[in-house]
Amino acid sequence: MHPAIPQGTATVSSPITTVVVIPARYDSTRLPGKPLADINGSTMIEHVYRRAKAASSVDTVLVATDDTRVYDTVTAFGGEARMTLATHRNGTERLAELATNLKCDFIVNVQSDEPLVDPLSIDMAISRLTKQAADSSAPMSTLRYPLLTQAEINNPNVVKVVVDSEGFALYFSRSKIPYTFDNKRRALCPVYKHLGIYAYKRDFLITLASLAPSPLEEIENLEQLRALEYGYRISTVEVANDSIGVDTLDDLKLVRKIMLNRET
Repeated sequence: MHPAIPQGTATVSSPITTVVVIPARYDSTRLPGKPLADINGSTMIEHVYRRAKAASSVDTVLVATDDTRVYDTVTAFGGEARMTLATHRNGTERLAELATNLKCDFIVNVQSDEPLVDPLSIDMAISRLTKQAADSSAPMSTLRYPLLTQAEINNPNVVKVVVDSEGFALYFSRSKIPYTFDNKRRALCPVYKHLGIYAYKRDFLITLASLAPSPLEEIENLEQLRALEYGYRISTVEVANDSIGVDTLDDLKLVRKIMLNRET
């Protein structure tokens, strides 16, 4: 027998809240000032911000930066930005600094150098995480996309991921994984590109940033390996649309061309 609910009262569950944080450093070894690079009349950071805003599952979008030029640019086009410490070693630490003062359930890391990021892909990462919210061993999710060209498969700048039968990440690497011992069996296990969008449970993000860097993380230079090495699971979801990270001037020219073709 269920206990009686007094007259005039009701059980109300709080809505799940999600904040996208875009970590944006001005300094870049290969392309200095990258967040402010012009792409057909708007800065790269504005393109990323507006695409993140278009995701239906997102309540708030913030840019986290250590540079006043980025901060001023974001506020000038009507976006929200927060200044962070300049001593952070990576985007995860920059997100975690903000997370300590955010009241939300989930935080999504969207890279500041992916102006073609698909809002639907952001929604899919969030959806995957919300479905496993009760699973404390799987506190984060990310995306994967099937690689089709051998050039990308062999490119160490394209991060690959292998997953288990339920879509949980087994490993991330800059190397070609899985290794093809028999080409006849290649169709059994496609090569997936890892797309760098991460959705975290807020409290886990803070915990992850506090953990010491792990050996595999350091040797591959991949932050996500820290979670796997400490025994946490990373859920992945396959998406239909790829994204292009802008690391070089050639990448920037390619993105400009793609966007111009979409507008004409």
